[in-house]
Amino acid sequence: MSVLQTLKDRSNNTCELCSSTENLKQYTIPPSLNENVANDILACSTCFDQINGDLEMNPNHWRCLNESMWSEHLAVQIMAWRMLQRLRNEEWPKDLLDMMYLNDEALVLARATGEHEDESAKIIHKDSNGVVLNAGDSVVLIKDLKVKGSSMIAKQGTAVRNIRLDHENDKYIEGKVGSQQIVIITDYVKKT
Repeated sequence: MSVLQTLKDRSNNTCELCSSTENLKQYTIPPSLNENVANDILACSTCFDQINGDLEMNPNHWRCLNESMWSEHLAVQIMAWRMLQRLRNEEWPKDLLDMMYLNDEALVLARATGEHEDESAKIIHKDSNGVVLNAGDSVVLIKDLKVKGSSMIAKQGTAVRNIRLDHENDKYIEGKVGSQQIVIITDYVKKT
């Protein structure tokens, strides 16, 4: 059975965040690179677009997190925590965050994207042209790079899809070149 079908079955064909039944999509929570039931949720297009920043955040839409934050599924809990963190300047999300419990492992995963940090403290990854990089973006190498610990050379023009961000250093990203997962310096990539 496909991941999407499993998500539909577990959620009864409803958005796992707001319970909408329209325009449902599979969403892989960053920084995960693998689509699987543990890393994915089923979200409506409104939630999906607000999560990705394609649509302006509507705080009233997210009042639904009062219920979804108690989901038995860890991926749903993590996304509820992240969205509450984005809205923490409002009064009601602070109250929900105070009530919410995530175990230590889940909290590490929830904090992986830096939602809980103030804007001034966030690490921003930028490509060689100064364009902001986000987890899941695709980039192209702008010069040949020798891969440390290997005889492999990543050639200029190689596309690296679905990148991961290093949350401690703004110059490092991770991605697959061929079958090998490597760390790449952001100065040598261009966002596509």
